[in-house]
Amino acid sequence: MGIPRRGFLRLAAGAAALPALSDVTRAQTWPSRPVHIVVGYAPGGPNDIIARLIGQKLSERLGQSFVIDNRPGATGNLATEQVVRAQPDGYTLLIIPLSSTVNETLYPNLSFNFLRDIAPVATISSNLYVMEVHPSVPVKTGPELIAYAKANPGKLNMGSPGTGTGPNMASKLFEMLTGVKLVEVPYRGSGPMLTDLLGGQVQIAFDGLASSIGHVKSGRLRALGVSTKMRVDQVPDVPAIDEFAPGYEATGWTGLGAPRGTEPFIIEALNRAVNACLADPAMQAQLADLGVAPLAMSPGDFGQLLARETEKWGKVVRAANMKPE
Repeated sequence: MGIPRRGFLRLAAGAAALPALSDVTRAQTWPSRPVHIVVGYAPGGPNDIIARLIGQKLSERLGQSFVIDNRPGATGNLATEQVVRAQPDGYTLLIIPLSSTVNETLYPNLSFNFLRDIAPVATISSNLYVMEVHPSVPVKTGPELIAYAKANPGKLNMGSPGTGTGPNMASKLFEMLTGVKLVEVPYRGSGPMLTDLLGGQVQIAFDGLASSIGHVKSGRLRALGVSTKMRVDQVPDVPAIDEFAPGYEATGWTGLGAPRGTEPFIIEALNRAVNACLADPAMQAQLADLGVAPLAMSPGDFGQLLARETEKWGKVVRAANMKPE
């Protein structure tokens, strides 16, 4: 006996809905155990601070622990490689800073292709950099720094959290536009770099405002410029570097990625959770205190940003003839 047409249509519609229902069911069971967020830099730096903040908020929202796993080295490549090799099950995520897009050009023999092997999940924040000096440096403005550096070549040691990091790229752009030459001293992350800058072992650095704003406001460091086109409310008396180095702009961002092959329902669930965290006024206030702004994007839009930034900073790497450490 044949199935009546109406009954057949109901069965067909039910069958078509099964994958969607399956995704909903699986989304309700994820995460069922702690999720690891891998950070390619040492504790205390801006990427680590942002990772811990979003990890805490996601733990509160999703009811499961989000554990921060610091794996510094090779400008974040060690962390990226770890995530690329991880199971694409939603339990290993990667903090993605600007340096991830720089590395595609800076390191010609990587064991992975970042744009291919890391799935974009969500953006978290946009950030700016501050050019700052130890108070012992006899300059109080950006133009004075440029003049001093040119008159005293080789005397200013510049701390760098690693070749290809956002602050390092910001410094390379500054050197290109002003013609100054600074002696680069590399560190394994912004945390140890900032410690030595505060101690006077290095005299100048570019750093995320998130990790330096407290030291700037206390007077332990002297800020000479911010990397955005306009001045910012957090440090309104600090000029934009563009004011004395026309054409300068270097802004960063932080996001979350996952291994290629991670189920779309996990990526979508994470994106919704992150964006919900960013919409919370309390979270926005915490980000503002750190000197960064919330940045909410879809996975698709984040993927487009990654492609654009890879192209942009690739040009700077080639122009400056940069080599990996």
